[in-house]
Amino acid sequence: MRVRRVYVDAPLATGTRVTLQGAAASHVTRVLRLRVGEALTVFNGSGGEYAASIEHAHGGRVAVAIGERRAIECESPLTLTLAQGVSRGERMDLVVQKATELGASGLVPVLAQRSVVRLTAQQAARRLNHWRAIAIAACEQSGRNRLPAIAVPVPLEDFLRGNRDGSTRLLLSPAATSTLADVPRLVTAVTVLIGPEGGLAEAEQQAAVAAGFTPVRLGPRVLRTETAAIAALTLLQREFGDL
Repeated sequence: MRVRRVYVDAPLATGTRVTLQGAAASHVTRVLRLRVGEALTVFNGSGGEYAASIEHAHGGRVAVAIGERRAIECESPLTLTLAQGVSRGERMDLVVQKATELGASGLVPVLAQRSVVRLTAQQAARRLNHWRAIAIAACEQSGRNRLPAIAVPVPLEDFLRGNRDGSTRLLLSPAATSTLADVPRLVTAVTVLIGPEGGLAEAEQQAAVAAGFTPVRLGPRVLRTETAAIAALTLLQREFGDL
């Protein structure tokens, strides 16, 4: 029988107990429908996972006994960061979910000239919490024990000024002449930049190139932003990662 995996936002150690409350407790008892005595696997996003069991569930609180630690990791050898133009609700949610499943280590939501979505600071904070919840659920489902780092939405120009991590930088552009086959083979870290629904403006593409991004295309067809993200991450993991 499949053991359910649950993210716990708390320190974990063999022989200890953690108490889940609120949404976390409700997820275990109402969504997963786990009962006292049933087994589950817990992780806190920092690596590894623990065998666990439910000791007590009452009044919106669930006590979980933490058992043996298992040093299980399924992280890609490729450090892969997706800089994604923020798109409308479900499209962006899909990108976050699939980027997590595909092993992205980081996701930077960028606000571009043609972004349909405009966010105040308060809205950006709410979106960030929402995206992190999606990433957690994707980790629970996919077997990942480390959460991808999701940044606060940032204007594209700020991202380009601050992105100096030494990774290979790729800009997805339908007009590019190069493809992923032209990327040097000895790659251990990649940052891929993808525009929002309307793509990046010409000036933004030029700014990205000036910041060290190499334009590449995925094929002869123009892909929706969420499709481009999934396709690019899949191909990059296939070429340089673990797919």
